[in-house]
Amino acid sequence: MSNVQRIGSGGPWEAKYGYSRLVVAGPHAWVSGCTATIDGVVQGNGDPYTQMKVALDIARKALAEAGFELADVVRTRWYVAHARDVDAVGRAHAEVFGECPPAATMLVVSALVDPGMLVEVELDAYRTVPAEPAGQAAPAE
Repeated sequence: MSNVQRIGSGGPWEAKYGYSRLVVAGPHAWVSGCTATIDGVVQGNGDPYTQMKVALDIARKALAEAGFELADVVRTRWYVAHARDVDAVGRAHAEVFGECPPAATMLVVSALVDPGMLVEVELDAYRTVPAEPAGQAAPAE
C-alpha cells in the first residue's frame, strides 16, 4: 500500500493529461500549477493581481483538503505571461503569505495554455507533524 495520497480537483485537464491537483507524501505536499480558472472560465478579467489571488485560493483549498495551511508552504513558483504584470502578481503573493513568506521563484514565460491566463502558481508545503485524517481523533494520553 502506498503512503502517497493523490487529490484531484475534478478539473478536465487532470484526467486528460494524467496529473493530480495535490500529492501528499508524509509531511510533504506538492500542489500542481493553479490558474484563475473556475469551472472552465478564467476569472479576473485580464487583471493579473486578481488572477494570482484566485489561483492562490484554489491552491490553498487543495492544501486544506489534505490538512495543510498556507503557513506550511515552503516554496512557490510563479509563471507570469507578461513582464509588465510582475509587480501586481508579486503584490498579491505578498498579501496572501503575509508573515510567513515562502522561498519563491518567478518566471516570465512566453504564454500559458489559455491566452486569458496571466499567471500560474505551484506550491510546495511541509509540516512537521502530519494532521490527523478527518474524523479521527488523536489518541488520549
